[in-house]
Amino acid sequence: MIRSNPQEAALSQRAQQAAETALPQRTQQAAGRLNYHLVWCPKFRRPVLTGDVSDRLVEMLQILVGDIGGYVVNLDVRPDHVHLFGGFPPTVSPQQIVRRLKDTTSNRLRSEFPALRSRLPSLWTRYCYVGTTDTVSTETIRKYIESQEGI
Repeated sequence: MIRSNPQEAALSQRAQQAAETALPQRTQQAAGRLNYHLVWCPKFRRPVLTGDVSDRLVEMLQILVGDIGGYVVNLDVRPDHVHLFGGFPPTVSPQQIVRRLKDTTSNRLRSEFPALRSRLPSLWTRYCYVGTTDTVSTETIRKYIESQEGI
């Protein structure tokens, strides 16, 4: 789950309410509400997403998802992978979402934390998992991400 300071907890609660009650997002050409469960890992699955790196990644992802026009339902940063569950507009493909999130976070984290540049040739692997959900399975996805606590 998103870190438990009061501001982030309020953001998380608002995002969950938005995900559960959101009307379809509309443009001139499309209407819809798409929820994606995205998972990606650092290169060689190295456990580098800890401490300040993890905190900064959470901040960046929340801002970037909003910039894309989406909202975060659940965000969990583990030392060796990231789970992001969120809603996105129907006009943005999952490939575009993942590319923007990974490219931007990689560039910024590697410039802010030079140790990442020396340990890894690039921060993220080329691969990621993308799963789609509807409102019925939103709670199931949330529970799955939370069950990954000990892994």
